[in-house]
Amino acid sequence: MWIILSVTVLIILIVAYFQVPFSPLKSGFKKTIQTQASGSKESSEVFTAQEIEKLPVPVRKYFETCGFIGKPKMSYMKAFFKNADFLMSADKPKSKIDYTVYTFSETPARCALIETKMFGIPFQGVDSYVNGKGGMKGVLAKAITLFNETGEQLDSGNLVNVLSECLIVPSIALQDYIVWTAVDDTHAQAAITFYGITVSGLFTFSETGELMSFTTNDRWEVEPGGASKQIPWSVALSDYSENNGIRQPMNFKAIWHYAKGDSVYFDGSNISIDYY
Repeated sequence: MWIILSVTVLIILIVAYFQVPFSPLKSGFKKTIQTQASGSKESSEVFTAQEIEKLPVPVRKYFETCGFIGKPKMSYMKAFFKNADFLMSADKPKSKIDYTVYTFSETPARCALIETKMFGIPFQGVDSYVNGKGGMKGVLAKAITLFNETGEQLDSGNLVNVLSECLIVPSIALQDYIVWTAVDDTHAQAAITFYGITVSGLFTFSETGELMSFTTNDRWEVEPGGASKQIPWSVALSDYSENNGIRQPMNFKAIWHYAKGDSVYFDGSNISIDYY
């Protein structure tokens, strides 16, 4: 009798704990965002045709096609993906995640939060690039750390993430730490350098000026436990829609290009993008 009662009470406490909104990992994520946002200078400037003249032709066309000319420059972006498809590893089934990402422009920084469930138990993960340091941490049941990875591979890999979003947050594309190289009418190369690390990638555009993809060889797949390998990686963008006069992609796919074939490990369509 006492055993049954004790187990019942324990189950009630566990369920109640899961219902409490506080999470140490999520709280730390919010503090990081607040710190980065408070250190970002609010700009009163707008994007002008004159300042993009030095950019490669397809990048200039992107600014014009997507309606950024004359619009206020942003200090940072918040993007939220609801119920995105996510593959944590090739040997596991896809899961649905809520994904929140902040990307900052003046000093390259990015912090993303994953929220989902594993076997009914809450899982949260944070992927970050702050002050030149990359990190990846996953926590189960708000208390059990499954992995907490740092190192040079994540420093460079997460800097690649910033570069991949530099035209979604186009204030980044105009920063001195980004160098553009012309390729042709629908391609442009860019490199980003920060804290002594340089990574680069190729941007592909449609003939009308929409950004279609970003591809790089400078990203590392870092597995829980620290194992890592450098694999070609890309982001595919599609389904453009107008939001407050700006054309934004509504579908994002992140893809590992393995020798055995491509793996789309992130596919998000239910997106909101806001600028600050």
